[in-house]
Amino acid sequence: MPRATTIVRKAAVRPDAVVDTIDLDHAGRQAGHAHLHSAGGLHIDLALARAAALEDGDALRLDDGRLVAVRAAPEPLLAVRAGNPARLMRLAWQLGGNHVPAEIGADVLHVPASPATAELVRGQGCTATPVTRAFRPERMAHDHSTCGHDHAHDHHDHAAQGHAEQSHADHGHAADDHGHGHDHAPHGHDH
Repeated sequence: MPRATTIVRKAAVRPDAVVDTIDLDHAGRQAGHAHLHSAGGLHIDLALARAAALEDGDALRLDDGRLVAVRAAPEPLLAVRAGNPARLMRLAWQLGGNHVPAEIGADVLHVPASPATAELVRGQGCTATPVTRAFRPERMAHDHSTCGHDHAHDHHDHAAQGHAEQSHADHGHAADDHGHGHDHAPHGHDH
């Protein structure tokens, strides 16, 4: 069984190197390890070194160098519409807060069909129509899987932290006291 350990992103896929295609729904395109079956009958062992979302148009490089193109498979979705753009935008914000993936169109959101999502849509005064189509959601803002490099993220703005340390030093604090182990009682000067 051929193994696929590398993703070739859509922009770098050479059509002449593609030997087969595989249709995967959104969940299938998120898996790092799976046994897949291509349209041409290949059985592929997907073994990515680290989790990375496959996008429609990407390809998997097999261990012998061949490429298998990835296509977004049709799946059950809800086409969500609202009476005005602000209502749709508000719903999109709530969906993001609930980590529900969404594909954003000019006047429609496509989201996975589920009772919980349908209830959220109705609760915001929007309408949901069941559809079956390929799902190509926006990448989540915190998705670093396609950065192309590995590094830790501690989500601190180091430039701002340096400014805060300087500000604390200006108020009589040690620079290494940036927000830990002291209170902010009045410092004997007016603000």
